[in-house]
Amino acid sequence: MSKVAKWYKITEVKNIPLMGSRKVAIEDIEIAIFKTRDGSIFAINNICPHKKGKLSEGLVHEKQVTCPLHNWEIDLQSGFALGNDSGCTAVYETKIEDGILFLSL
Repeated sequence: MSKVAKWYKITEVKNIPLMGSRKVAIEDIEIAIFKTRDGSIFAINNICPHKKGKLSEGLVHEKQVTCPLHNWEIDLQSGFALGNDSGCTAVYETKIEDGILFLSL
């Protein structure tokens, strides 16, 4: 039997800075929420698969984030490390309704 997704109200989208991030904790999971230059919103596990850096403290560019510890680049759409690095972090589905961001677990 598959688990039914539960949606959590996070914040107003305007509260997430362009090319920036916010972090939230849901069910003991620390999640990084990112807004890219084009206004796209992504949610991924806040822990880098390499040295466990806080991805919410990294630099956002295009649809990637660079880990602040060792410069690993993580794709915000897939959660996979880019380039010669290997590893993956969880990604979470988001939706926006009336300017409010919701996240699914």
